[in-house]
Amino acid sequence: MFKSHKKHIMKNSENVIEVENVCMDFYRRDEKVDNLKEFFVRLVKGKLERKKERILENISFELKKGESIGLIGHNGAGKSTLLKIISNIIEPTEGTVRTHGVIAPLLNLGAGFDYEATGKENVYLNGAILGYSKKELEHKYKEIVEFSELEKHMNIPLKNYSSGMVARLGFAIAIDVEPQILLVDEILSVGDENFRRKCADKIDELRRKGVSFVIVSHNIDQVRKLCQKALWIENSHVRGYGDVNEVCDRYEEYCADIKKKAEQAKRAAEVEKFAKAEAEAEAKAEELLSAVLNENSTAEAVAEAENK
Repeated sequence: MFKSHKKHIMKNSENVIEVENVCMDFYRRDEKVDNLKEFFVRLVKGKLERKKERILENISFELKKGESIGLIGHNGAGKSTLLKIISNIIEPTEGTVRTHGVIAPLLNLGAGFDYEATGKENVYLNGAILGYSKKELEHKYKEIVEFSELEKHMNIPLKNYSSGMVARLGFAIAIDVEPQILLVDEILSVGDENFRRKCADKIDELRRKGVSFVIVSHNIDQVRKLCQKALWIENSHVRGYGDVNEVCDRYEEYCADIKKKAEQAKRAAEVEKFAKAEAEAEAKAEELLSAVLNENSTAEAVAEAENK
C-alpha cells in the first residue's frame, strides 16, 4: 500500500497534498543502439550522448481533504508523470511533494497481476500487496467481485481476460482499499457505459466520505462533474489553476483556437497547393502553345522556301 511522503511535514494541516515547485527531467538518447555489444563499445568510447528534457517546470498546487482536482492538458504535457511523483513511484528532479494519508494510485490498472493465475487468485495477490490479510480479503472478496461484474470469470486465468476485464478487476480492488487519496489516470473509460457510470458514482460516493482525488482525463465534461479544481499543464508549465469551470473554459477556448488555426493552415496549404498546380498547368499550356506556334512557323517557312 502506498503511504505518505514521510520526510516532509505538511505546511497546512487541512491539506492532504502539497506540491511545491516540482520539476522533472528525463534523459533520452537519439541514436539507436541495436545490441548490448554496441552499447558497451559506445559507452567505453564515450559516444553515448544523452539529451536532457524537462517534463515538468515549477508545478505547484494544494488539495484539502475531500477535494478533487483534475489534471488537464494535451498528451505529453506531463500529467501522468506528476501523478507518479505524487504517488512516490518516482522522485522529482527538483521541488517538494507532501502528502498525508494512504494513497491508492489507479495509474495502470492490472499492474502487478499474475496473468497465469485466475481472477480469484489475483484478488488475494493484489490485496496482499496492498497490505490486507487473508481474513480481510475473504470479507471483501464478494464486494470486489460484484463491483467488477466478473462473477462468471473469477476461476479463469487472467491471460484469457480482455484488457477491459482486467481494468475492471483492478479498479474494483483499488477502490476497496479505503484510501484518503485516490490518484486516477484515464481509467474511467474502461468497460461499457453502465460500468463507467458505476465507477463515476463510486468515486462520487468516496468523495462524499472525505476521500481526495487527483484525476487525469481528456474528458473535460467528466472533470467538470467530478472535480472542484483543475490544473492545466501545457508544454511542461502550469497554464491555469483554480476553479474547475474557469480553468476548463480557458482550456477549451485554447483547444478551439488551436483547432481553428490548424484548419486555417490546412486550408492555406490546400489553396497554395491548388495555386501551384494551376500555375504549373498554365505553364504547361503555354509551353504546348509555344511549341505549336513554333511548329506552324517552321511549316510556313518550309512551304515558302519550296514555293521560291
